[in-house]
Amino acid sequence: MYQRVRYDLNQELSKIKEAGLFKEERLILSAQKPEIDVSYPKGAESRAVLNFCSNNYLGLANHPNLIEVAHKSLDKYGFGLASVRFICGTQDIHKELERKISEFYETEDTILYSSCFDANGGLFEPILSPEDAVITDALNHASIIDGIRLCKARRFIYEHSDMKSLENVLKKAREGIDLWDGRGPGLSCDPSPARNIMISTDGVFSMDGDIARLDEIVALAKEYDAMVMVDDSHATGFFGQKGRGAVEYCGVLGQVDIITSTMGKAMGGASGGFTTGKKEVIEMLRQKSRPYLFSNTLAPVIAATSLAAFDLLTGSDDLRKKLMDNTAYFRKSMEELGFDIIKGVHPIVPVLFRNFENDAQLSQAMARDLYEEGIYVIGFFFPVVPRGQSRIRVQISAAHTVEQIDKAIAAFEKVGKRNKVI
Repeated sequence: MYQRVRYDLNQELSKIKEAGLFKEERLILSAQKPEIDVSYPKGAESRAVLNFCSNNYLGLANHPNLIEVAHKSLDKYGFGLASVRFICGTQDIHKELERKISEFYETEDTILYSSCFDANGGLFEPILSPEDAVITDALNHASIIDGIRLCKARRFIYEHSDMKSLENVLKKAREGIDLWDGRGPGLSCDPSPARNIMISTDGVFSMDGDIARLDEIVALAKEYDAMVMVDDSHATGFFGQKGRGAVEYCGVLGQVDIITSTMGKAMGGASGGFTTGKKEVIEMLRQKSRPYLFSNTLAPVIAATSLAAFDLLTGSDDLRKKLMDNTAYFRKSMEELGFDIIKGVHPIVPVLFRNFENDAQLSQAMARDLYEEGIYVIGFFFPVVPRGQSRIRVQISAAHTVEQIDKAIAAFEKVGKRNKVI
């Protein structure tokens, strides 16, 4: 039987390779930090390159204080719990971290998951029924899309960050008007009024680094009596005055019903996610959320080290300030060179090739050439991003020195001129 399956899989893999969409993994031989040792392509000798494509926004992935806490927590709590939370997998450190996150976000309660993907995957089904509606931004993360697919609520999509589109959908969902317009699956065709409505959005959209218009979303939610859910994974720890993400940056802290996020990016870069918000929502997730009920407990070493990361950030703004200074410096320099940069303030800095005929191939050529210059970045192209929107997504870290950023800027200038981008 597998012979047939093998043939089909090999055919599909060949198509992916022919389309230039095959994803090759680079082998990193060092800790995650601004300068890493990489072996690429397969079998090549390792070389030191500057890493500008990591989610390690605050440089905490190898922070000495967190490494020390991790060593101590292994001695105290062990390697793992070999269980789920409601059986024998809850330690005091898990409850302490949940309390810390609730305090950080000024919410009523928090529940931990092994990742934010699991947090989003386990969110919608326990709290939304077929009588309810969920309204999602067209560019939301895959984990939100998958989580919504698992629930029985009616699904509506609004155009990316388009408040008129959102209000139009809210009106129709609230009034019970048929939203079907022939565009295919993903929109409701049930004309009955929704009982409860949830608006779901990323806080920061990872491909563009643009920020959701959360103040306007919250205002519309109040007008139409809807809940708001925000995935703040690309903002937790460093965005906003005290690092409380896009919800703080947009001035709606305390007005968002549900926040999901991760410890796998700015908060140390390991793994672990959470949902924080209204106590009844969190309690229902403890009772019914499948990734929580049927997945092993978050490793205690991650819980303890994540707690230390939150303590570190609440005690000082230095890393956040350094990150924002680095980001502003890089953005300004790249714009002055003539690169097509999506304007903004986030450390995700997309360098676009949308005005070039062979933009997908160009993104790959630029990334290869930059690697040869000692700069590690990745090119993104369709279907990861829309057609004609190929790019290199640069990610700045507080751990980058000015000298390292200058080296990246110089490499972009050299390679950009070679490829006739600037």
